[in-house]
Amino acid sequence: MSFFVTRAFYISSASWLLLCGMDSSAMSQDAAAPSTTTPLPEITVTAPSPIVRRAVVPSRTPVRVARTAPGRERAPQAQPAPAAAAPQQGVLPIVTDQFATVTVVPNEEIRREGTAQLGDLLFSKPGITGSTFAPGASSRPIIRGLDVNRVGIIENGNNAGGASDLGEDHFVPVDPLATNQVEVIRGPAALRYGSTSIGGVVSATNNRIPDALPICGTTPFQTYGLPTKAPLAGAQAPACTTVETRTSVSSVDRGVDGGILLDTGGGNFAFHADAYGRKASDYSIPSYPYLFDPTKPFNGRQPNSAAQADGASIGGSYIFQGGFIGAAITQNDALYHVPGIDGADHQTRIDAHQTKITAKGEYRPDSAAIDAVRFWAGATDYRHNEIGLADPADLTTLGVRQTFTNKEQEARVEVQLMPFNARFATVTTAFGLQAGHQELTAPSPDNPGTLFNGLWDPNRNTREAGYVFNEFQFTPSTKAQIAGRIEHVDLFGSTPNFPVDFLPDGNPQTSIARNLNFTPKSGSVGLLQNLPYDLVGSITAQYVERAPKPAELFSRGPHDATATFDIGNPNLTIETAKSVEIGLRRATGPLRFEATAYYTRFDNFIFRRLTGVMCDGDFNSCGAPDAGLKQAVYSQRNAIFRGGEFQSQLDISQFYGGTWGIENQFDVVRATFTDGTNVPRIPPVRVGGGAFWRDANWLVRVNLLHAFAQNDIALIGETPTAGYNLLRAEVSYKTKLDPSWFGAREMIVGLTGNNLLNANIRNSVSYTKDEVLLPGIGVRAFANLKF
Repeated sequence: MSFFVTRAFYISSASWLLLCGMDSSAMSQDAAAPSTTTPLPEITVTAPSPIVRRAVVPSRTPVRVARTAPGRERAPQAQPAPAAAAPQQGVLPIVTDQFATVTVVPNEEIRREGTAQLGDLLFSKPGITGSTFAPGASSRPIIRGLDVNRVGIIENGNNAGGASDLGEDHFVPVDPLATNQVEVIRGPAALRYGSTSIGGVVSATNNRIPDALPICGTTPFQTYGLPTKAPLAGAQAPACTTVETRTSVSSVDRGVDGGILLDTGGGNFAFHADAYGRKASDYSIPSYPYLFDPTKPFNGRQPNSAAQADGASIGGSYIFQGGFIGAAITQNDALYHVPGIDGADHQTRIDAHQTKITAKGEYRPDSAAIDAVRFWAGATDYRHNEIGLADPADLTTLGVRQTFTNKEQEARVEVQLMPFNARFATVTTAFGLQAGHQELTAPSPDNPGTLFNGLWDPNRNTREAGYVFNEFQFTPSTKAQIAGRIEHVDLFGSTPNFPVDFLPDGNPQTSIARNLNFTPKSGSVGLLQNLPYDLVGSITAQYVERAPKPAELFSRGPHDATATFDIGNPNLTIETAKSVEIGLRRATGPLRFEATAYYTRFDNFIFRRLTGVMCDGDFNSCGAPDAGLKQAVYSQRNAIFRGGEFQSQLDISQFYGGTWGIENQFDVVRATFTDGTNVPRIPPVRVGGGAFWRDANWLVRVNLLHAFAQNDIALIGETPTAGYNLLRAEVSYKTKLDPSWFGAREMIVGLTGNNLLNANIRNSVSYTKDEVLLPGIGVRAFANLKF
């Protein structure tokens, strides 16, 4: 790994230095004066539904052979239209053709944000935040107050793997530095991806498994990370190679990151390779971080928050007439420290490694019945060590305190049928099959052979599922969708029985083998209606069931990094969610917006309840006055989640050759149990707004996000969280370059300022919010070059 990462740093840094030394008049080929209408980029998403609608895009060189009915003559080919102006960056992406609520983070926005974890990337999006257990190193997305076991994370259609759903301190093995687009389904997405996505799905895509040959000709700059469809085998496309470098430096943590991506291909073969690396020291914070312990030393930085990561991938595909098939192997490595009092005292860090093999393909036969057949498959081998001091006063006790492993395999196949006329509507059907197997371990070397060694005994689970989506187009402006899923889950593990009050009663305990199985069933119905003034309205209703996960069933020991003693419940039953959601969206014109309101009732909602009891390394220590681990018990209650989200962007007028305007956002989620008490760790109400100016090359933006204080807290184990103001500003410049100078043909460079008010920001959803502040004021410089 070090060879690839070193090369990535060298090449990326060289690109940055070349840019700094070049004369702007020699390197830029600026676009023509902007028109009065802002070009809006096309947004394409694939995560919410297996039904893929493909628009016919005119091309100067035809790349697909159209199917024609027998005896039908092909119409004369139209002349290519004049080249349109390149879409401007910074345009708010609004998705209006999906029944689910979808947030899209395009490639250019990912480059400007420059975060290391998906939770940090999505932190300020309406209805979404991050867990920020270890900011910059371990932050999992939280959607509408739901996280971990209810939010699925996928990369190129395959499960991301890792152990981020098994503990808030575990990193997500999907690095934004190697990602081209992120799609977030806010709301239940379990119908396609399984019951573990009852709260939503975060889907990251890149080109590690190419589905097209690279294009070396001049193309519009803005592509949102979506590859142009390759010529088919018969087109005999010439060989082509493209290279992209991504690099940045940041002041708040003295961080540096860099990556290089290479795509090449010709004939019927396409290949991709990438490598990246990042390193950061303890980040600066505005003030002393620990609310309830004023005795610790403080040097202006969050203690024990340094992090580094690297990764590499290589993949290839065979492109043939009507489809492709490909595979990739990816390595992700991370070494990061876990902040907080316990983490700093014990110098806790996590050393994680993941090897992942993935494959996917698509075939579009020349058939009157089948439109497309697609498949995804993957295998993950993940392992991380939680390292720390057994005795904070003795530096010689540094060692592995716990090890997590996850060996996981999965496969999914989908068949989309050709649309057919059912008189009352045009019907499109897609169905899929899914299967997976997982083996988990979490041993500790501190007390081998004991009942409470590690977080759980080795356990395994298998799952099989089938699902179907039916889409009805009644008119060009009215569509409906009916979908259903059934799955079967078998879980094998062991855990002892605990007293009802979860306090030791003197009786000996033994591990009891458990063989549990569940059959969750889910269904949904939705309506999509085009309205006047380019508005699109939607309403969906869903009934979704979720099977408990291994950590919720089999946990029975200490978790060093989170400083908790977790107790699972093998008697948990299926969790059920009944949801209704309405939305109104507008994606075109000077005013673009999205408004959504939802109501979800959970029956048997599974949550991690802090009891107020303290434990040490085994259950017999629970209740001891000097114990240092918080007891957390998985429990079930009925709960109600309701809330809404709004975001908009308004182009006001032309100014100095560009467009200036304003934008705003709002989101709220209120979650209570049916007795009126609060569900723990829920995001606060947030409202934000700002102004922007952009033209074909420049984007300037200032935005302020205000989070109100969160006082709706659980009765035990949670404290109120103060509000904050997060001020951000950014300026970026993009242009085409003259390749004859040093080979680069496109460039984007910029500066971003984060937390410019240097505010104390605590995240109400984080277990360590009373001990960990988010980073203070910082500036980041970035450069992205395409060759």
